[in-house]
Amino acid sequence: MSDSTKVLKKNDRSDLVACWNVPLLDGVHVIEFEHGTTSGKRVIRIDGKEILRREWMFKLVGEEVFTLGIQKAKCVLRVDPLPLFAFSYTLMVDGKCLDKFTEKHELTNRYWTVITEKYRNTVVLEKHSLNVFVNAEPVETENVFVDNGTEMRFQIDGENVVIRASYTHKRDGVIHELFVNGREIQEDGSCD
Repeated sequence: MSDSTKVLKKNDRSDLVACWNVPLLDGVHVIEFEHGTTSGKRVIRIDGKEILRREWMFKLVGEEVFTLGIQKAKCVLRVDPLPLFAFSYTLMVDGKCLDKFTEKHELTNRYWTVITEKYRNTVVLEKHSLNVFVNAEPVETENVFVDNGTEMRFQIDGENVVIRASYTHKRDGVIHELFVNGREIQEDGSCD
C-alpha cells in the first residue's frame, strides 16, 4: 500500500487513522488525521497544530480541503468507503497523490537542515532553477566556478554556507553538497 493511502478497520481503538510527511520549500510538514467513525469526528493537524475540527458528521466519507506551508500547497484529504465498514484515506497535494508529489520533489529539490546558534533552518535547492530557499524565503547567492563544478555562497545567521555542485559521472550526474563554515552537512534525504 502506498504512503498516500492509509486503511483502517473499525475495530482500531484510536481515532488517529493516518499520518503523512509532506515535503515543501519550508520543510517537511506532518499531517495527522483523526476520524471518529462512531462520533462523526474529523480532526486535521499540521505539525501538531489543529487546523480543522468537525464534530457529529453523519456523512463519514468525503473530502476536506486545506492549504499547507508558506507556498499554500492545496491539499485534499479523501475518505472513501471500503467493505466491512472500513475506510481508506488518501492525501492529494497540488493535484497529485502524495507519493507522486513527493517523488517529484525528491527529484527536483535537495533538502538540508542547518542549525545555527539562533535557529533551526531548512535549506532547499531547486535543482532546475538553481534557486535557494532558507525557511521558504529565497536567498541571494554568489555563484562561483571552482575546480570540478560550481559553488553557491550565502549566509545564514552570520554562518558561511556553500552549496557545491560537482559532476561525477553519467550515472550519478551532478552531486550537490552543503557546507557550513567548511563542515559538510548531510542532506535530509527522503521525507520519511
